[in-house]
Amino acid sequence: MLELRPFRQNENSVFHYLDDLERNFFGGLSSDVSCFRTDIVDQGDHYELRADLPGFQKEEIKIDIDADTLTVRAEHREEAEEKQENFVRRERRYGSFSRSFDLTGIAKDNIDAEYTDGVLKLKLPKEVPAQPETRQITIR
Repeated sequence: MLELRPFRQNENSVFHYLDDLERNFFGGLSSDVSCFRTDIVDQGDHYELRADLPGFQKEEIKIDIDADTLTVRAEHREEAEEKQENFVRRERRYGSFSRSFDLTGIAKDNIDAEYTDGVLKLKLPKEVPAQPETRQITIR
């Protein structure tokens, strides 16, 4: 039976095999699992950055500004322990995400953040270009 697949050179390469294995194991996640999905929308006088961070509490999200770089970090740690007569079950879960953005042209002192229903929204106001001061010189 014929199969429709994109052509790849060296189809039997061990690298393709390992790539396919990783893709199938992680369910099609991107290779950089430390990132989260974002949308940046130009709203005229400001940009709105929307970041999907489901499962995190507001307290687990940190937003830092260093010079012209904004970094959003989310870290979640959970431990559960269950004891009954003949067994002990202990599970740990850890998740950490981080992403950085360039703030060139953004009024850094007026950034506003809101977190609702797993979505972080940042309002990034655009810097207003400084108008050169005009003055009149009197002639003597």
